[in-house]
Order: sequence, then C-alpha cells, then structure tokens
Amino acid sequence: MLHPDRDPSRRQFVAEEQQPYGVILSCIDSRVPPELLFDTGLGDLFVMRTGGQVVGPVVTGSVEYGPMTSGTPLIVVLGHQRCGAIKAAYKALKDNNPLPGNLQAIAEALRPAYEETAKAEHADPVDAMIRIHTKQTSAGLRSNTGRVEVLTGAPSA
Repeated sequence: MLHPDRDPSRRQFVAEEQQPYGVILSCIDSRVPPELLFDTGLGDLFVMRTGGQVVGPVVTGSVEYGPMTSGTPLIVVLGHQRCGAIKAAYKALKDNNPLPGNLQAIAEALRPAYEETAKAEHADPVDAMIRIHTKQTSAGLRSNTGRVEVLTGAPSA
C-alpha cells in the first residue's frame, strides 16, 4: 500500500479541478471501500456506493458523470463475496417475504439477478446471484457509457 495522493499539496491541487481515472460502482459493505482496495487518494476515483451496487436513474447518471465531464476512461462495477444486501434480497425473493421499509426496493432492483440465478442449480446461489447481478449491471451501463469489458478470474500479484 502506497497511500498516494493524500497529502496537503494534493488537496490543494484537486481543490481547483478533478480528473479521476476511474468510476467505481460498489456496494456499501464496510469491508470493501474502493479507495482502500485500489490504494488511491484524493481526486483519483469517482465512487458510488449502494446496497448490492444497485443502480437507478440517479446512480446511472452519477456513473455517467465521470466520462461525460472529465473523460474518465474506466468504469468498474465492483461486486464482492458475502454481500449482505444480495444475501438478504435472495432470501426475501426466494421465500416471498418482503424486507422491511425501503430495503425491499433493493430486493426488487435485484429481482432480475435473482430470476436468472433461479433458472439453474448453483453450489452457492448467493455467490451466483452476486456474479450475475454484477454482469447485468455492467451490461445495463454499456448503453449509457460505452464499451464494457468483463474481467474474470483472480487478480495477479
């Protein structure tokens, strides 16, 4: 970990303008903060975080902001293992037992991934739903933000 771009001179530099190299759409899970995962600093990333990295018009517009205003070339939909939001949505949709309050809105946004997951047997259906949702979200953003390349496999050191 280098912890780049976090000193007072960087704060002064980005106070005038920003040109992040990436847009990250991530889950709210406290264990996966994109700025720490990618070892970035101030002004390096646009980050949107929602439960289960669920999108809607405002989030999609926020993702579009980077490429449209700053020419940001990279968009990452960051799914992660053991996602509590997707696990809760999977159980609620499977059991037909709505989640309380506005949490059900997250479950409904995840319904397409749940329905795709339910079409086949999976050793870990929640993990399958996480992967399916990440791919569906990437595909949905493709029409708004340009080319999408799906990266698979483990990262190399």
